[in-house]
Amino acid sequence: MQTETKVEANVQQAVPFFGITDMEVSLRFYIDGLGFAMVNKWIDEGKLRWCWLKLGDAAIMLQEYRKQGPNSWTPEGKLGLGVTICFQCKDALAIYREFTARGIDAKRPFVGNGLWVTSAQDPDGYKLEFASPTDVPEETVLSEAEG
Repeated sequence: MQTETKVEANVQQAVPFFGITDMEVSLRFYIDGLGFAMVNKWIDEGKLRWCWLKLGDAAIMLQEYRKQGPNSWTPEGKLGLGVTICFQCKDALAIYREFTARGIDAKRPFVGNGLWVTSAQDPDGYKLEFASPTDVPEETVLSEAEG
């Protein structure tokens, strides 16, 4: 009789990496507005070039495009177009209230696919959705009184 050996998964996390146009503007949005914390960074020639941000168990990375010098380039098309990152949460309604209290233009939560969903768009057009499970009927929208 052969015993089965459990193999631990090698891949452990996917972390979106966003190319951005202005690090300071993006950090205000992600840290001050959404509540992310910076847990790692790369400073080159006195300038923050890259960072790893974390919110709960989720993370993203940001890197500003170089505008001058040998490694500079301009992305073709609009940044963020067609990109949506979906964050699974315990309470998307609480997330919505936190974001709006910090001045973020978060979309009024609605129920879709058995989830409360609220979303916001970052300064470069990346769409961020925050969702949590619910048994509220599909297409319900959070009322003004509940918001």
